[in-house]
Amino acid sequence: MYLDAQKVAAALPWPALIDSLSHIFTQPVHSPVRHHHRIDLPDAPAAMMLLMPAWIEGQYLGVKQVNVFPGNNASGLPALSSNYLLSCGKTGQPLAQLEGNELTARRTAAASALASRYLSRPDASRLLMVGSGRMARYLVPAHCSVRNITQVTVTDLSLASAQKFAEELRSTGLQANAISLDQLEQATANADIISCATLSTEPLIYGDWLQPGVHLDLIGSFTPTMREADDVAVQRCDVFVDTRAGALAESGDLIIPMSNGKLTTSDILAEFTELCAGTHRGRAQLENPDSAMTLFKSVGASIEDLAAAILAYERVSAHQNA
Repeated sequence: MYLDAQKVAAALPWPALIDSLSHIFTQPVHSPVRHHHRIDLPDAPAAMMLLMPAWIEGQYLGVKQVNVFPGNNASGLPALSSNYLLSCGKTGQPLAQLEGNELTARRTAAASALASRYLSRPDASRLLMVGSGRMARYLVPAHCSVRNITQVTVTDLSLASAQKFAEELRSTGLQANAISLDQLEQATANADIISCATLSTEPLIYGDWLQPGVHLDLIGSFTPTMREADDVAVQRCDVFVDTRAGALAESGDLIIPMSNGKLTTSDILAEFTELCAGTHRGRAQLENPDSAMTLFKSVGASIEDLAAAILAYERVSAHQNA
């Protein structure tokens, strides 16, 4: 079975995908650290192959292969391509191959929505989307699937890009507007949920701007030198992560405040395994839940890819056998 990007999208509706992520974080999943392999090329920049395996014993096993070839840009080809191979956990026989870029984008946005389900206020209705690239187009509908979002504000380094995305959102029936970055402070103060999906290496969101009750969702930082929020934001918020091991090893949003003595590992209240199992109840467990400020930092994990691949395979198989 091969599922291209369009079929992957159709097989992973937001509510089902979010529930699948919630379920798999309560299961005994083996998910080793991702493998990085450098590939030298003649007359071109070095490439990289990333392998992200995960398995549930006796059920499913899978691996995502991500190929990063920077030299492709010169010939008009995408620099990144990825595929996911899902196999039977009992026999090792391949079951399905899935286009990996769509799978990754959807499970990333679904993880943010899952976190919002635990961490944003139930009455949250105003979403600030920082960044208007590809991921923003997944994050907005994912957040809308768990909260009754009535107002979306979009900002980006390129105001034209933010305006284009806001227009797309309005065409779907959402009330949406675009602002320039110099209006970001006021937009931050008015937001219930702030989702950031950028490649920034400098803070965009400052802790002094945050208002009581806000939920801050940080997607972009996946290296120790990248960050989207400053030290004060991290200090003022109750901090949650998808996985402690990944977030503490890869994200400058946490690594930099730690190096500055502004954050410790004990300040991270819970990860998905605890939230999904109910051992930490998220915002509901915090002192003054209505006014608490929460922060969720994700860097992605192979367990999320596995959950998405299993869901897509089972949904398509059920449809074919109906």
